[in-house]
Amino acid sequence: MDTASTESASSSTSFRAAVVSGTSPVRIALVGVHGFGTHHLRNLERLSSQGRVDLVAVADPNPPAPGDLPETTAVHKSLDELLAGRHRPDVIIVATPIQTHAPLALSVLASEADLYLEKPPVASMSDFLRLRKAAEEAGRSVQIGFQSLGSHALMALEKLAGGEAAEELPGIGNLKGISATGRWVRDRAYYKRSRWAGKRSLAGVDVVDGVATNPLAHAIATALRIAGARAAEDLASVETDLYRANDIEADDTSVIRLRTTSGLPITCALTLCATESVEPYVTLHGTEGTAVFHYTEDRVTVRNEAGETSHSFGRDDLTENLLQHLSEGAPLLSPLDHSGAFMRVLEAIRTAEAPALIPTDCVEWVGTGEQAHAVIPNIEDILERATRAHATFSELGLPWARPVTEGAEALFKPGADSASPADATPIAVLRAGSGLEPGLTPRPYLHPVSTQAGVVVTDHLPSDHVWHLGAGFALQDVNASNFWGGRSYRRTAGKYVDLKDHGRIETANVSREKDLTTLDLNWLAADSSPVLMEQRSLRRIPLDERTWRLDLQTRLTAVVDVSLGSPGSHGAAGSGYGGFFWRLPVNASPRVFSSTAEGEPFVHGSAAPWLAWTGEFDGGPATLVFGAPTECPDPWFVRCGDYPAVGSALAWDAPVDLAAGESLTRTHSVWISDGTMNAAEIEALVSSSAS
Repeated sequence: MDTASTESASSSTSFRAAVVSGTSPVRIALVGVHGFGTHHLRNLERLSSQGRVDLVAVADPNPPAPGDLPETTAVHKSLDELLAGRHRPDVIIVATPIQTHAPLALSVLASEADLYLEKPPVASMSDFLRLRKAAEEAGRSVQIGFQSLGSHALMALEKLAGGEAAEELPGIGNLKGISATGRWVRDRAYYKRSRWAGKRSLAGVDVVDGVATNPLAHAIATALRIAGARAAEDLASVETDLYRANDIEADDTSVIRLRTTSGLPITCALTLCATESVEPYVTLHGTEGTAVFHYTEDRVTVRNEAGETSHSFGRDDLTENLLQHLSEGAPLLSPLDHSGAFMRVLEAIRTAEAPALIPTDCVEWVGTGEQAHAVIPNIEDILERATRAHATFSELGLPWARPVTEGAEALFKPGADSASPADATPIAVLRAGSGLEPGLTPRPYLHPVSTQAGVVVTDHLPSDHVWHLGAGFALQDVNASNFWGGRSYRRTAGKYVDLKDHGRIETANVSREKDLTTLDLNWLAADSSPVLMEQRSLRRIPLDERTWRLDLQTRLTAVVDVSLGSPGSHGAAGSGYGGFFWRLPVNASPRVFSSTAEGEPFVHGSAAPWLAWTGEFDGGPATLVFGAPTECPDPWFVRCGDYPAVGSALAWDAPVDLAAGESLTRTHSVWISDGTMNAAEIEALVSSSAS
């Protein structure tokens, strides 16, 4: 080493000692003064006024406007030029486009400075590993700019997530899952602000500028931190479902579904195509309530049986935290090592299939020119459904999403004979349901079911009751195992309680004939022991151009002595649901009636040979006529005001007991018709089918 280099090293060492002792301001250099770099300029101005930092130099190919910097701050066009200027920065902040992070960060670590690197750290896992190795070898500290991780709320939320008492927040019971929701608006101008905006790559270099990796990356990073997932190895699985409504390469509307090695589900549903921008939030779903963290506001709203309370917290600035780390040894709030789990997510997005383009007829444009922005209709409810059910857009069966190819089978085609075109849209799809979350009770069901004109008359995974699954057969209580989904009503508690009591219904065999499908099913209790065997048949009977009939028959055979119950049999008056159940989509002008009564209050709990529902559905008017089971006049369960659903209650107010080997059969017919029918037309329809 020559004399000049020795003097320089000696000077730098003595200066760092002065910084650590707190006798000199920290010398800062900023790379990137536009975009988010302007935030750093304002923050450094604040810290400079306190005598804590000295902004010695900046680098940007586009110089800052006159007056934006202190007169003593040197201006350079590049980091290389800045490093050659002998400014001796202690900390260099890099706030540049994503694709430049890796080379700039490596150059910083090769100098004698510590690093503040904006999020996302880099654009690939390989670059992350290189950067981490370089930081270890250089002995330098690296802070990643996930500002939300400076929130004081995180410590309390992490305690809630871990099942510990948090003095600052009311309890929410045991943690079941975490979700992150982001609904922002971005116009055409946003994607034209730079040549890398909305790109997956640029000239062969990874960019990965999508909704989950840049504008709403904090949502994912915050959810991961609360879940205790810091290293890539803390995640057992990462699934992506990526879409774009804008004319870009990357995603603007996506679901990222994660599961930690401990089995905790984390689902992030994010869009830049909302009706209006709202503050993003992370939700902790507990057995006794929820905690919603609005991380840009450091505000937590807790909802439990005691009511709703709001709690505000402070926040540590990440730049100040880095300075305290260097001078006092305080732990970094967002160290490079803790970004491993986030980089696992980014890598999954980077290597995923290119985002699917949402068809133009499924997107509305608001505004004109460069200020126009895309809006996906009902996206707010869609995101809620995705996070509550931990489901992807594809699994929700949205018209613009990629179709689910596994576990979904088209059963019937429209038309009265085999002359129906082979590519005709099916009027009933059978879903295995095996991929559902345990709390939804995985089970087979029909959805969508349509009229012959294509009007969809079933719904599944709705935001109000995400365990409602199209048309099928389920029970809330079989020997204390829940085969319905959601919470269980218990007489001893006098309320619905959140229990790990969910069973599942697995398909053992499927046989098919023309217009007839027969399923052999096993009902497995919460401990995976068999309690029931079921044979379920699904038959299509075409009647005319307007109407077809679905016959659903189930034969339950007890494997052991069983008691088939419902909330009603546990003491919840009027809530005896369980058995055949049909969840309808929201429809306008609904009318529910039977041969003897009309309206929910009067048909609910009644026994009548048929019950009809008419309404204006998406696609047009339709009528559904539900025939009572031929084996037993079970009461009707009806909901119209709160949500639309019809069921036939097997155990209305008392359980049904079966001895091992004993069987029970229920046969239901549903007439599905285009248009609106009156009582006389329905009577004629039912009578003609019976003859």
